[in-house]
Amino acid sequence: MPKKTIASPAGPDDQITEMLNYLRLANLSSQWDDYLAQFRKGRYSIERALKFILEEECQSKRENARLQRRNRANIPEMFELQTFPFSRQPKLDRKKTQSLYDSLEFMTKRRNIIWMGPTGCGKTGLATAFLLRAIDAGHRGYFVTFPQLVHELFQSQADRSDQKLLKRYRSYDCLVIDEVGYVEVEPAQVGQFFTLMHQRHKQKTTLITSNLGFSEWSSFLKNKQLTAALIDRLTENSHLFNIKNGKSLRDPLDE
Repeated sequence: MPKKTIASPAGPDDQITEMLNYLRLANLSSQWDDYLAQFRKGRYSIERALKFILEEECQSKRENARLQRRNRANIPEMFELQTFPFSRQPKLDRKKTQSLYDSLEFMTKRRNIIWMGPTGCGKTGLATAFLLRAIDAGHRGYFVTFPQLVHELFQSQADRSDQKLLKRYRSYDCLVIDEVGYVEVEPAQVGQFFTLMHQRHKQKTTLITSNLGFSEWSSFLKNKQLTAALIDRLTENSHLFNIKNGKSLRDPLDE
C-alpha cells in the first residue's frame, strides 16, 4: 500500500511566524512557501539555502531602506534623469550631466551642483534626479524650496530653535534648495542661510536651482558682502550648469 504524503502547511507555523516577526524578517515570512518549494526542487544544501535566505533578506532590507529614504526626502515629484528631454535643451551639456550622474562624483567628492536658467527649463527636474541618485546610493537627502527654507529660518528665530534647524539641514548628505531668488530675504535670514551654506561647505553636497544669475543675487539677499561670500562658498567646489536661452519644458512640442 503506497505511503501517504502529508502536505506542508501554507506558510510558517505560529511559532516560526512569531520568531520571524520578532526578528523583523517580514520578507522571509511572506516568501516562506516559495523558498521551501525552491529548495526542495533545486535540492539545495543547507549552506546554500541559508546563504540564499540571507542574501534575499539583505536585499529586501536595502530596498525598504531606499524607499524610506525617498519617502522622507520631501520630494514633490519623482523626476528621473532617464526621462529628461535633453533634445529640448541643446545648450545643456548632456555628456557632462550623464557622467556626473553615473559616477556619483558629486557625492564622493562633496561637490555642489548649481543649475541656472529661466523658469520651466528643467532645473528642478535635474536637481531632483541627482537627489534621487544619491538617495538610491545610500545617502540621506532632502528637498526644500528656497521660500520654504527662508520661512523656516524666520520661524526658528521666533521660537529660538534656529540651532536645531541648522543642525537638521546640515546633517543631510545631499540637500536640494530649489528656486533660489524667488523671495527677498531679511538680513537676519541672510546670515542664517550663509551659516548653513558655510557649515555644509566641503562637508556635504548641496544642489541649487536659480532663475537668476549670480550678478542678481544681491537684489534679493540685500547684502552685497554676504552675497559675495556666499557665492564664493557655493562655487569653490561646484559644478555650474547655465541653461542659457533654455526652452520651457512646459510648452507643447513643436509640430
